[in-house]
Amino acid sequence: MRGADHETEGMRTLLSEVIGGMGRLVRGELMLAKAEATEGVKAAVGGLIKMVVAAIIALVGLNVLAGAAVAALAATGLGPAWAAVIVGIALCVLAVILALAGKSALRLRGVMPDRAMRGLRRDAQAVQAGLNETGATHV
Repeated sequence: MRGADHETEGMRTLLSEVIGGMGRLVRGELMLAKAEATEGVKAAVGGLIKMVVAAIIALVGLNVLAGAAVAALAATGLGPAWAAVIVGIALCVLAVILALAGKSALRLRGVMPDRAMRGLRRDAQAVQAGLNETGATHV
């Protein structure tokens, strides 16, 4: 009977260690999830900043194009008006490039903590496999 008590005590100690280890694993995975979410938010903020800069540059470009249209109507020569058109188009192209870069940065790729979720699943499977091997699932 004494052997059975010793075995039961050993099983309790093992389960206690496993549960403590699971707690540490879960805390670690939650910290990883928090880090991944923070990374995703930072990328989104960077994308929003690019979109705002693109909007400002587009407004400047439209202002230059409007000035070019006025200059083209006021002058019959091609010099100053075409120069303003070229500058305005260049600014608008830059605005489109920045807007596309901002849009791509806003994708929700980093918002879900995928690595942390995979890690939690893997940890749970490893603990379950360990419990199955020791027969502790029947305690």
